[in-house]
Amino acid sequence: MFTRFFHELKDAGLPVSLREYLTLMEAMEADLAGKRVEDFYYLSRAALVKDERNLDKFDRVFAHAFKGIESVSEGIEAEIPNEWLRKLTDKFLTEEEKAQIEALGGWDKLMETLQERLKEQKERHEGGNKWIGTGGTSPYGHGGYNPEGIRIGGESTHKRAVKVWEKREYKNLDSSVELGTRNIKMALRRLRQFARDGVPDEFDLDGTIDGTARKGWLDIHMRPERRNTVKVLIFFDIGGSMDPFITIMEELFSAARAEFKHMEYFYFHNCLYDFVWKDNKRRWTDKIPTWDVLHKYGNDYKVIFVGDASMSPYEITVPGGSVEYFNEEAGAVWLQRLLDIYENAVWLNPVRRQSWDYVGSIGMMRQLFADRMYPLTLEGLEGAMAELKR
Repeated sequence: MFTRFFHELKDAGLPVSLREYLTLMEAMEADLAGKRVEDFYYLSRAALVKDERNLDKFDRVFAHAFKGIESVSEGIEAEIPNEWLRKLTDKFLTEEEKAQIEALGGWDKLMETLQERLKEQKERHEGGNKWIGTGGTSPYGHGGYNPEGIRIGGESTHKRAVKVWEKREYKNLDSSVELGTRNIKMALRRLRQFARDGVPDEFDLDGTIDGTARKGWLDIHMRPERRNTVKVLIFFDIGGSMDPFITIMEELFSAARAEFKHMEYFYFHNCLYDFVWKDNKRRWTDKIPTWDVLHKYGNDYKVIFVGDASMSPYEITVPGGSVEYFNEEAGAVWLQRLLDIYENAVWLNPVRRQSWDYVGSIGMMRQLFADRMYPLTLEGLEGAMAELKR
Protein backbone atom coordinates (compact mmCIF):
# COMPACT_ATOMS: atom_id res chain seq x y z
CA MET A 1 0.00 0.00 0.00
CA PHE A 2 2.64 2.54 1.06
CA THR A 3 5.09 1.54 -1.66
CA ARG A 4 2.43 2.10 -4.29
CA PHE A 5 1.65 5.49 -2.73
CA PHE A 6 5.34 6.46 -3.00
CA HIS A 7 5.50 5.46 -6.67
CA GLU A 8 2.29 7.32 -7.48
CA LEU A 9 3.77 10.47 -5.94
CA LYS A 10 6.84 10.07 -8.14
CA ASP A 11 4.68 9.49 -11.22
CA ALA A 12 2.74 12.67 -10.45
CA GLY A 13 5.94 14.69 -10.57
CA LEU A 14 6.50 15.25 -6.84
CA PRO A 15 10.23 15.35 -5.95
CA VAL A 16 10.03 12.78 -3.15
CA SER A 17 13.21 10.92 -2.26
CA LEU A 18 13.80 7.45 -0.85
CA ARG A 19 15.24 9.04 2.29
CA GLU A 20 12.01 10.93 2.89
CA TYR A 21 9.97 7.78 2.33
CA LEU A 22 12.09 5.84 4.84
CA THR A 23 11.66 8.68 7.35
CA LEU A 24 7.90 8.36 6.94
CA MET A 25 8.10 4.61 7.52
CA GLU A 26 10.15 5.18 10.69
CA ALA A 27 7.50 7.60 11.91
CA MET A 28 4.81 5.01 11.20
CA GLU A 29 6.72 2.34 13.13
CA ALA A 30 6.90 4.77 16.06
CA ASP A 31 3.09 5.11 15.79
CA LEU A 32 3.28 8.89 15.39
CA ALA A 33 0.19 8.92 13.20
CA GLY A 34 -1.93 6.42 15.09
CA LYS A 35 -4.28 4.45 12.85
CA ARG A 36 -6.48 7.21 11.41
CA VAL A 37 -6.03 8.13 7.75
CA GLU A 38 -6.45 11.82 8.58
CA ASP A 39 -3.48 11.69 10.99
CA PHE A 40 -1.44 9.75 8.43
CA TYR A 41 -2.27 12.41 5.82
CA TYR A 42 -0.72 15.21 7.88
CA LEU A 43 2.30 13.10 8.85
CA SER A 44 3.02 12.02 5.26
CA ARG A 45 2.49 15.55 3.93
CA ALA A 46 4.98 16.91 6.45
CA ALA A 47 7.53 14.22 5.59
CA LEU A 48 7.18 14.17 1.79
CA VAL A 49 6.18 17.66 0.67
CA LYS A 50 8.88 20.32 0.89
CA ASP A 51 7.35 22.94 -1.43
CA GLU A 52 3.89 24.43 -0.93
CA ARG A 53 3.36 24.45 -4.70
CA ASN A 54 3.16 20.64 -4.62
CA LEU A 55 0.37 20.43 -2.02
CA ASP A 56 -2.41 20.13 -4.60
CA LYS A 57 -0.59 17.31 -6.42
CA PHE A 58 -0.02 15.52 -3.12
CA ASP A 59 -3.70 15.83 -2.17
CA ARG A 60 -4.81 14.35 -5.49
CA VAL A 61 -2.45 11.36 -5.21
CA PHE A 62 -3.34 10.79 -1.54
CA ALA A 63 -7.08 10.84 -2.29
CA HIS A 64 -6.58 8.28 -5.07
CA ALA A 65 -4.30 5.99 -3.06
CA PHE A 66 -6.38 5.89 0.14
CA LYS A 67 -9.91 6.45 -1.16
CA GLY A 68 -12.51 4.86 1.13
CA ILE A 69 -10.06 3.89 3.88
CA GLU A 70 -10.76 5.14 7.41
CA SER A 71 -7.77 3.66 9.25
CA VAL A 72 -4.24 2.51 8.47
CA SER A 73 -3.25 -0.64 10.36
CA GLU A 74 0.18 -2.27 10.33
CA GLY A 75 0.47 -5.64 8.64
CA ILE A 76 -2.64 -5.32 6.46
CA GLU A 77 -1.86 -6.60 2.98
CA ALA A 78 -5.34 -6.58 1.43
CA GLU A 79 -6.50 -3.08 0.60
CA ILE A 80 -10.02 -3.50 2.00
CA PRO A 81 -11.39 -0.30 3.54
CA ASN A 82 -12.31 -0.72 7.18
CA GLU A 83 -15.48 1.23 6.40
CA TRP A 84 -16.76 -1.78 4.43
CA LEU A 85 -16.23 -4.08 7.39
CA ARG A 86 -17.61 -1.68 9.99
CA LYS A 87 -20.76 -0.65 8.17
CA LEU A 88 -22.22 -3.97 7.14
CA THR A 89 -25.64 -2.44 6.67
CA ASP A 90 -24.47 0.21 4.23
CA LYS A 91 -25.63 -0.64 0.71
CA PHE A 92 -23.52 0.25 -2.30
CA LEU A 93 -26.09 0.46 -5.04
CA THR A 94 -25.64 0.47 -8.79
CA GLU A 95 -26.61 3.52 -10.81
CA GLU A 96 -29.65 1.60 -12.04
CA GLU A 97 -30.73 0.84 -8.47
CA LYS A 98 -30.18 4.43 -7.40
CA ALA A 99 -32.34 5.61 -10.29
CA GLN A 100 -35.20 3.50 -8.93
CA ILE A 101 -35.11 5.27 -5.57
CA GLU A 102 -37.28 8.31 -6.08
CA ALA A 103 -37.85 11.28 -3.77
CA LEU A 104 -41.09 11.29 -1.78
CA GLY A 105 -42.61 14.17 -3.70
CA GLY A 106 -40.74 17.34 -2.71
CA TRP A 107 -39.99 19.27 0.45
CA ASP A 108 -43.51 19.54 1.93
CA LYS A 109 -44.29 15.86 1.37
CA LEU A 110 -40.90 14.82 2.83
CA MET A 111 -41.54 16.75 6.07
CA GLU A 112 -45.17 15.58 6.31
CA THR A 113 -44.16 11.93 5.97
CA LEU A 114 -41.41 12.34 8.58
CA GLN A 115 -44.00 13.54 11.12
CA GLU A 116 -46.12 10.46 10.43
CA ARG A 117 -43.13 8.09 10.82
CA LEU A 118 -42.16 9.70 14.14
CA LYS A 119 -45.63 9.00 15.48
CA GLU A 120 -45.78 5.41 14.21
CA GLN A 121 -42.28 4.06 14.88
CA LYS A 122 -41.71 2.50 18.30
CA GLU A 123 -38.31 0.76 18.02
CA ARG A 124 -34.84 0.85 16.42
CA HIS A 125 -34.66 -0.20 12.78
CA GLU A 126 -31.82 -1.15 10.40
CA GLY A 127 -31.49 -1.72 6.68
CA GLY A 128 -35.03 -0.93 5.57
CA ASN A 129 -36.68 1.40 3.12
CA LYS A 130 -39.34 3.05 5.28
CA TRP A 131 -38.62 3.53 8.99
CA ILE A 132 -36.15 5.88 10.65
CA GLY A 133 -32.93 3.90 11.10
CA THR A 134 -29.48 3.06 9.81
CA GLY A 135 -28.45 1.71 6.42
CA GLY A 136 -31.00 0.86 3.81
CA THR A 137 -32.78 3.25 1.47
CA SER A 138 -35.22 4.98 3.79
CA PRO A 139 -35.19 8.78 3.43
CA TYR A 140 -34.94 9.08 7.24
CA GLY A 141 -31.94 8.11 9.39
CA HIS A 142 -28.28 7.71 8.46
CA GLY A 143 -25.72 5.34 6.95
CA GLY A 144 -27.76 4.41 3.87
CA TYR A 145 -28.60 5.89 0.49
CA ASN A 146 -31.51 8.04 -0.63
CA PRO A 147 -31.27 10.83 -3.19
CA GLU A 148 -33.38 13.20 -1.10
CA GLY A 149 -33.60 12.37 2.57
CA ILE A 150 -33.24 13.72 6.10
CA ARG A 151 -30.19 12.58 8.04
CA ILE A 152 -30.94 12.05 11.74
CA GLY A 153 -27.70 11.70 13.69
CA GLY A 154 -24.75 9.66 12.42
CA GLU A 155 -22.17 10.80 9.91
CA SER A 156 -22.67 12.10 6.39
CA THR A 157 -22.00 9.33 3.83
CA HIS A 158 -23.31 10.54 0.48
CA LYS A 159 -23.84 14.26 1.39
CA ARG A 160 -27.34 14.25 -0.18
CA ALA A 161 -29.52 15.04 2.88
CA VAL A 162 -31.87 18.01 2.52
CA LYS A 163 -32.02 18.44 6.31
CA VAL A 164 -29.88 17.22 9.20
CA TRP A 165 -31.11 16.69 12.75
CA GLU A 166 -28.25 16.35 15.19
CA LYS A 167 -26.43 18.34 17.85
CA ARG A 168 -23.66 20.37 16.20
CA GLU A 169 -20.59 21.64 17.99
CA TYR A 170 -18.42 24.09 16.04
CA LYS A 171 -15.01 25.52 16.91
CA ASN A 172 -13.86 29.07 16.32
CA LEU A 173 -11.12 29.47 13.72
CA ASP A 174 -7.70 30.00 15.27
CA SER A 175 -6.17 33.30 14.08
CA SER A 176 -2.76 32.38 15.58
CA VAL A 177 -2.15 29.63 13.00
CA GLU A 178 0.89 30.59 10.93
CA LEU A 179 1.92 27.38 9.14
CA GLY A 180 1.35 27.73 5.40
CA THR A 181 0.02 31.30 5.56
CA ARG A 182 2.99 33.00 3.87
CA ASN A 183 1.81 32.45 0.30
CA ILE A 184 -1.77 33.24 1.27
CA LYS A 185 -0.61 36.57 2.68
CA MET A 186 1.20 37.33 -0.56
CA ALA A 187 -1.98 36.67 -2.54
CA LEU A 188 -4.11 38.80 -0.20
CA ARG A 189 -1.68 41.69 -0.56
CA ARG A 190 -2.94 42.19 -4.09
CA LEU A 191 -5.95 43.84 -2.45
CA ARG A 192 -4.15 46.96 -1.24
CA GLN A 193 -5.01 50.62 -1.18
CA PHE A 194 -2.54 52.61 0.89
CA ALA A 195 -3.09 56.00 2.49
CA ARG A 196 -1.61 57.96 5.38
CA ASP A 197 -4.12 58.82 8.06
CA GLY A 198 -4.27 59.15 11.82
CA VAL A 199 -1.76 60.61 14.27
CA PRO A 200 1.59 61.72 12.76
CA ASP A 201 3.80 59.34 14.74
CA GLU A 202 6.24 58.16 12.04
CA PHE A 203 9.52 59.95 11.33
CA ASP A 204 9.53 61.51 7.85
CA LEU A 205 13.16 61.34 6.71
CA ASP A 206 12.63 62.96 3.29
CA GLY A 207 10.52 65.75 4.74
CA THR A 208 13.06 66.40 7.49
CA ILE A 209 15.96 66.62 5.00
CA ASP A 210 13.98 68.94 2.72
CA GLY A 211 12.80 71.18 5.56
CA THR A 212 16.27 71.41 7.10
CA ALA A 213 17.83 72.31 3.73
CA ARG A 214 15.25 75.02 3.12
CA LYS A 215 15.35 76.63 6.57
CA GLY A 216 19.00 76.18 7.45
CA TRP A 217 18.34 74.50 10.79
CA LEU A 218 17.09 71.09 11.93
CA ASP A 219 13.41 70.88 10.95
CA ILE A 220 12.00 67.55 12.05
CA HIS A 221 8.91 66.30 10.19
CA MET A 222 6.51 63.54 11.30
CA ARG A 223 3.78 61.85 9.30
CA PRO A 224 0.96 59.31 9.85
CA GLU A 225 1.77 55.66 9.23
CA ARG A 226 1.00 54.38 5.73
CA ARG A 227 -1.78 51.81 6.06
CA ASN A 228 -3.84 49.57 3.85
CA THR A 229 -7.21 51.32 3.98
CA VAL A 230 -9.21 48.54 2.30
CA LYS A 231 -12.19 47.45 4.43
CA VAL A 232 -13.13 43.77 4.32
CA LEU A 233 -16.10 41.72 5.52
CA ILE A 234 -15.47 37.94 5.58
CA PHE A 235 -18.19 35.33 6.12
CA PHE A 236 -16.89 31.84 7.00
CA ASP A 237 -19.03 28.72 6.48
CA ILE A 238 -18.37 26.53 9.51
CA GLY A 239 -19.14 22.92 10.44
CA GLY A 240 -20.64 19.96 8.58
CA SER A 241 -19.11 19.43 5.14
CA MET A 242 -16.58 22.21 5.88
CA ASP A 243 -14.83 20.16 8.59
CA PRO A 244 -12.26 18.65 6.15
CA PHE A 245 -11.15 22.18 5.25
CA ILE A 246 -10.51 23.46 8.78
CA THR A 247 -6.72 23.67 8.30
CA ILE A 248 -6.79 25.83 5.18
CA MET A 249 -9.63 27.92 6.65
CA GLU A 250 -7.51 28.69 9.72
CA GLU A 251 -4.55 29.57 7.51
CA LEU A 252 -6.72 31.94 5.48
CA PHE A 253 -8.25 33.44 8.64
CA SER A 254 -4.82 34.01 10.18
CA ALA A 255 -3.43 35.57 6.99
CA ALA A 256 -6.44 37.85 6.57
CA ARG A 257 -6.20 39.07 10.18
CA ALA A 258 -2.55 39.96 9.56
CA GLU A 259 -3.06 41.68 6.19
CA PHE A 260 -6.31 43.62 6.65
CA LYS A 261 -6.36 46.19 9.44
CA HIS A 262 -10.01 46.99 8.75
CA MET A 263 -11.55 43.51 8.78
CA GLU A 264 -14.72 42.13 10.31
CA TYR A 265 -15.65 38.45 10.19
CA PHE A 266 -18.77 36.41 10.86
CA TYR A 267 -19.71 32.74 10.80
CA PHE A 268 -22.65 31.12 8.99
CA HIS A 269 -23.59 27.55 8.04
CA ASN A 270 -24.13 26.53 4.40
CA CYS A 271 -26.11 29.62 3.36
CA LEU A 272 -26.72 33.13 4.69
CA TYR A 273 -29.99 33.56 6.59
CA ASP A 274 -31.41 36.06 9.07
CA PHE A 275 -28.55 35.83 11.58
CA VAL A 276 -24.81 35.22 11.80
CA TRP A 277 -22.46 34.88 14.77
CA LYS A 278 -18.90 35.62 15.98
CA ASP A 279 -18.41 32.88 18.59
CA ASN A 280 -19.26 29.29 17.76
CA LYS A 281 -19.54 28.37 21.42
CA ARG A 282 -22.33 30.92 21.87
CA ARG A 283 -23.85 30.80 18.41
CA TRP A 284 -27.41 30.21 19.65
CA THR A 285 -27.29 32.78 22.47
CA ASP A 286 -25.28 35.58 20.81
CA LYS A 287 -26.91 35.79 17.42
CA ILE A 288 -26.18 38.85 15.29
CA PRO A 289 -29.09 39.81 13.01
CA THR A 290 -27.98 39.94 9.39
CA TRP A 291 -29.91 43.19 9.02
CA ASP A 292 -27.61 44.75 11.66
CA VAL A 293 -24.54 43.74 9.66
CA LEU A 294 -25.95 45.15 6.43
CA HIS A 295 -26.78 48.48 8.10
CA LYS A 296 -23.59 48.81 10.18
CA TYR A 297 -20.94 48.32 7.50
CA GLY A 298 -20.97 50.68 4.55
CA ASN A 299 -21.01 49.71 0.89
CA ASP A 300 -17.30 50.58 0.63
CA TYR A 301 -16.49 47.23 2.27
CA LYS A 302 -15.21 44.35 0.14
CA VAL A 303 -17.11 41.13 0.91
CA ILE A 304 -15.64 37.61 0.87
CA PHE A 305 -17.67 34.44 1.45
CA VAL A 306 -15.68 31.27 2.20
CA GLY A 307 -17.50 27.95 1.95
CA ASP A 308 -17.95 24.78 -0.10
CA ALA A 309 -21.47 25.82 -1.27
CA SER A 310 -22.35 22.10 -1.10
CA MET A 311 -25.86 21.68 0.29
CA SER A 312 -29.41 20.79 -0.62
CA PRO A 313 -30.89 23.26 -3.13
CA TYR A 314 -33.73 23.72 -0.64
CA GLU A 315 -31.29 25.53 1.67
CA ILE A 316 -30.91 28.25 -0.95
CA THR A 317 -34.37 28.51 -2.45
CA VAL A 318 -37.00 27.48 0.12
CA PRO A 319 -38.18 29.09 3.39
CA GLY A 320 -37.51 26.53 6.13
CA GLY A 321 -34.77 24.96 4.03
CA SER A 322 -32.02 25.44 6.60
CA VAL A 323 -30.73 22.14 7.99
CA GLU A 324 -30.75 23.50 11.54
CA TYR A 325 -33.85 25.66 12.08
CA PHE A 326 -36.87 27.09 10.27
CA ASN A 327 -35.76 30.16 8.35
CA GLU A 328 -38.68 32.39 7.42
CA GLU A 329 -37.03 33.65 4.22
CA ALA A 330 -34.98 31.68 1.70
CA GLY A 331 -31.19 31.97 1.76
CA ALA A 332 -31.16 33.38 -1.79
CA VAL A 333 -33.24 36.34 -0.57
CA TRP A 334 -30.67 37.24 2.08
CA LEU A 335 -27.74 36.79 -0.29
CA GLN A 336 -29.37 39.04 -2.87
CA ARG A 337 -29.94 41.74 -0.24
CA LEU A 338 -26.26 41.64 0.62
CA LEU A 339 -25.16 41.68 -3.02
CA ASP A 340 -27.42 44.66 -3.72
CA ILE A 341 -25.50 46.64 -1.08
CA TYR A 342 -21.93 45.46 -1.66
CA GLU A 343 -20.85 45.75 -5.27
CA ASN A 344 -17.49 44.07 -4.62
CA ALA A 345 -18.19 40.54 -3.40
CA VAL A 346 -16.65 37.14 -4.18
CA TRP A 347 -17.03 33.53 -3.01
CA LEU A 348 -13.97 31.37 -2.23
CA ASN A 349 -14.60 27.63 -2.51
CA PRO A 350 -12.20 25.01 -1.02
CA VAL A 351 -13.72 22.27 -3.20
CA ARG A 352 -11.62 21.42 -6.26
CA ARG A 353 -12.73 23.37 -9.31
CA GLN A 354 -13.11 20.17 -11.34
CA SER A 355 -15.94 19.03 -9.03
CA TRP A 356 -18.09 22.16 -9.17
CA ASP A 357 -20.15 21.09 -12.17
CA TYR A 358 -21.33 17.97 -10.34
CA VAL A 359 -22.92 19.82 -7.38
CA GLY A 360 -26.15 21.63 -8.17
CA SER A 361 -25.97 24.04 -5.22
CA ILE A 362 -22.51 25.23 -6.30
CA GLY A 363 -23.94 26.15 -9.69
CA MET A 364 -26.79 28.03 -8.01
CA MET A 365 -24.39 29.96 -5.79
CA ARG A 366 -22.17 30.82 -8.76
CA GLN A 367 -25.22 32.21 -10.53
CA LEU A 368 -26.16 34.34 -7.51
CA PHE A 369 -22.63 35.73 -7.37
CA ALA A 370 -22.56 36.40 -11.14
CA ASP A 371 -19.85 33.74 -11.57
CA ARG A 372 -17.56 35.46 -9.05
CA MET A 373 -16.66 32.17 -7.35
CA TYR A 374 -12.98 31.25 -7.13
CA PRO A 375 -11.22 28.08 -5.88
CA LEU A 376 -9.43 28.43 -2.55
CA THR A 377 -5.99 28.05 -4.11
CA LEU A 378 -3.23 30.61 -4.46
CA GLU A 379 -4.21 31.21 -8.07
CA GLY A 380 -7.86 31.47 -7.08
CA LEU A 381 -7.04 33.95 -4.31
CA GLU A 382 -5.13 36.13 -6.73
CA GLY A 383 -8.08 36.12 -9.11
CA ALA A 384 -10.52 36.97 -6.30
CA MET A 385 -8.37 39.86 -5.07
CA ALA A 386 -8.13 41.23 -8.62
CA GLU A 387 -11.94 41.06 -8.89
CA LEU A 388 -12.40 42.94 -5.60
CA LYS A 389 -10.08 45.74 -6.75
CA ARG A 390 -12.28 46.58 -9.74
